[in-house]
Amino acid sequence: MQKITPFLWYNDNAEEAMNFYVSIFKDAAIINISRMGDKVFSGTLQLFGQQFYFLNGGPAFQFTEAISMFISCDTQQEVDYYWEQLTAGGAASQCGWLKDKFGLSWQVIPTALGRLLGDPDRVKAGRVMQAMLQMSKIEIAVLQQAYDAQ
Repeated sequence: MQKITPFLWYNDNAEEAMNFYVSIFKDAAIINISRMGDKVFSGTLQLFGQQFYFLNGGPAFQFTEAISMFISCDTQQEVDYYWEQLTAGGAASQCGWLKDKFGLSWQVIPTALGRLLGDPDRVKAGRVMQAMLQMSKIEIAVLQQAYDAQ
């Protein structure tokens, strides 16, 4: 059993959210759902081996960007897939951030970004940072062009 589990508070659509994430993430599974009568009270979802607890807690609290889900992507194809799926009904933001249709914030980030920003050549890394700041969805080829520029 995992020691710490993220706990996500939804108004009344936790089951819809769990089904949405299962439809996007290939390694996702709903572990359990607790009902009170015919309504869902809570549930546990597993994404890539990590468990998340979902609660229909009512309208008292909303998600903010202070907490986000960070998806590390190896390819542009993976970035594009998650970006398209998670922005459907949601909203794109800046620098790889988005909000899904439930208001939960996600960062869809290619591993190349960390590698390029971490380069010891601060001029190259600075060009990558400037390129990233102009983007909504992160484009690896554009980052690489900025890195390679003379």
